[in-house]
Amino acid sequence: MNTSMLQRFLSLTMLSVAVLALISLMAASAVQAADQPAAAESAASAAAAVVEDTPDNVEDAPTHHRGHHHHGRENSVVNIGHDSTLPSGDTADAVVSVFGSSTSDGDASDVVSILGDTRVTGHVSDTAVAVLGNTYLDGMVDGDSVTVLGDLELGPHAEVGGDVVVVGGSLKRDPGAVIHGTIQNVLGGDFGSLNWLHAWVRHCLLYARPLAFAPGLGWAWGLALGCLALYVGLALLFREGLSRCVHTFDTQPGYTILAALCAALLTPVLLVLLCVTVIGIAAVPFVIFALICVGLFGKAVMLAWFGARIMGRPGAGPMSHPALAVLIGGTVVLLLYVVPVLGFLVFKILGFLGLGAVVYTLILASRAHRAAKEGPRPGAASPSPGSPPPASPPYAAAAPAEPPPASSGLDTAGFGSASGAAEAPDSAAAAAQGASAAAAAAASASTSASTSAAAAPVAVSAASPRAGFWIRMLALLLDGLLVGFSMSVLHTHHLELIVLATYGAVMWKLRGSTIGGIVFDLHVVRVDGRPLDWETAIVRALSCFLSLAVVGLGFFWIAFDANHQGWHDKIAGTVVVRVPKGVPLV
Repeated sequence: MNTSMLQRFLSLTMLSVAVLALISLMAASAVQAADQPAAAESAASAAAAVVEDTPDNVEDAPTHHRGHHHHGRENSVVNIGHDSTLPSGDTADAVVSVFGSSTSDGDASDVVSILGDTRVTGHVSDTAVAVLGNTYLDGMVDGDSVTVLGDLELGPHAEVGGDVVVVGGSLKRDPGAVIHGTIQNVLGGDFGSLNWLHAWVRHCLLYARPLAFAPGLGWAWGLALGCLALYVGLALLFREGLSRCVHTFDTQPGYTILAALCAALLTPVLLVLLCVTVIGIAAVPFVIFALICVGLFGKAVMLAWFGARIMGRPGAGPMSHPALAVLIGGTVVLLLYVVPVLGFLVFKILGFLGLGAVVYTLILASRAHRAAKEGPRPGAASPSPGSPPPASPPYAAAAPAEPPPASSGLDTAGFGSASGAAEAPDSAAAAAQGASAAAAAAASASTSASTSAAAAPVAVSAASPRAGFWIRMLALLLDGLLVGFSMSVLHTHHLELIVLATYGAVMWKLRGSTIGGIVFDLHVVRVDGRPLDWETAIVRALSCFLSLAVVGLGFFWIAFDANHQGWHDKIAGTVVVRVPKGVPLV
């Protein structure tokens, strides 16, 4: 093993030891608080054991005092989120700070800082550790000094009996400083001070908020304002796309939340599959970059939606531009970020909903593009000339809608009948008689048609209206409750899924629907129009396990598929349709 690898191994080992020491010290402090006499007796016995194991030739040993641990110390100074200080003349078993700095001017066994600075001017009988912080030593440390992602400075009175380890930082040593062990500097360099991170952890992270009005957080406010400027720029560049996403969330919030949930669950699965295939590893950076872009655009969408809620419904003109809504919404959100707990909740919720709004808008756009390429379905009603246009997304620069004018043909007919009524009364009477006869014939035809429709059964096929996601989930929930109740009565609690699949297969074959489906007027049919046989029912039941395996994504697929098919429907070649009221399913 070469010197570089040995240095890395020693550094990582020391880091692990430091973290384990922190955990053990915190646990020891809790035990000591509960049982002080037992802790003191244990410490005394440990010190006696160390003295007995000391070799006789003590004068040949180094001048440092490694091995005299915890003698005469029964207290520890431990703080989380605050600084720990041991004054001169006092003794402590440990001085530990998590999210804070540790200062020891007295006599301590260990001095540890996590996300803080370590300063020692007294005596430390064991180790001095700083993780994500700087270390200043101007006293005696019998053990090792470990600094991770920080700088280590040794003063003129510093003396280290063990090793000096610096990972990701620089070492500054006064000529008068003494080091009895070795110096390990891994990834050394001047990476700058981490006080900016310490300030954010102390004033923001510990209060569960992204921002705060506190010294040392100017960089955080600058980053937040820069992101807000980026969101405004996205609104200026992609006005139409942002408006469509806002419209999607405004009109279909339920499916937007569902899309966000699916995207959040599917993303790690996709990354793992890409890494497993080895070839797909090259696509991982592009997927991550795409997710970052979607997240940024989604945050701009939610700020625009929030700003529009504050502004009200804007009219035409510059005030209707989504960039202004993003600016107003972003300003209010930055103020909400300062509120403890609520700040992080707002930050995470906006990101989650923005992801869903962008993903579901892309799904709707893809579905519309595919429908345009395939053309209208046979039998689908084409929009009439007088039907209102589809709802346009907000912020569209258009004039207020006006009521549709009356047709010119109707106007001409009306004016003609008014002018010709006095001139041709006989023609009007004849027309009235003809209209009466036509109405009688139409009534007779309608009566016969309704009689024949009542006599003929309503056909249930794949051409019937498809059942949506929510109603199918309600039916599945009802079936699950029935099966779960039955299994609890029979005191069987490990076969619910198998019994539910068996129950579904039997009911689909015999009745075309389960009890939950019967309650909500649902029916399972084959896409090719043939009757549902046992093979299809069994394959559909077994495929439900596949739909459930990947965090239930096969069931969520129903909400986004054009035919409202889950994975099990596509495998079995089935669809779930709505049957009219009154059609018997049993």
